[in-house]
Amino acid sequence: MAEPTESTPDDQLARQARLNAAAFAELYHRHATRVYRYHLAHTGNVKDAEDLTSQTFLAALEGIRSFRGEGAFAAWLMGIASKKRALFFRGTRPEVPLEAALHVPTPGLLTEQAASLRLQMESVSRALQQISRDRAEAIVLCLFSGLTCAEAAIALRKSEAAVKMSLSRGLRDLRERTSLALEVEK
Repeated sequence: MAEPTESTPDDQLARQARLNAAAFAELYHRHATRVYRYHLAHTGNVKDAEDLTSQTFLAALEGIRSFRGEGAFAAWLMGIASKKRALFFRGTRPEVPLEAALHVPTPGLLTEQAASLRLQMESVSRALQQISRDRAEAIVLCLFSGLTCAEAAIALRKSEAAVKMSLSRGLRDLRERTSLALEVEK
């Protein structure tokens, strides 16, 4: 079995990871930041996000044989992350602090610009808490975790059309609740 490289596709690495710890380590390296940002966006707590990220990857390692390669590995992994998040909250509505989820470097920003950006992120965070969970989840997966609509659909176990609709309606809801013009790549 060849050693995994940065150019090895995720689905091939997932097959190799069943027998090769180095392959799973490469998958972890590729996706840890995405999973961490997802959990941090939902928990607002670094420790909880780290714990949930660890739980997500442990569950992925234990269940790697169930990955069939029918969809993107990232979508399968984010589906596990979503389940771990749901178990963590057990039905309570999480806060979604966007400042923590977005890695926005502010050292070069003028103090006034940084303050304006912070206020905008707080506004979006409050608005996300006011819209439906499905719509907020689509926004977090597609915009903050970097999944495509197709990958988010797999993670959420919905059709791609349903995710696009949730994303579209969620962005409309956010626009109504904030003065920000949010754009998303299709």
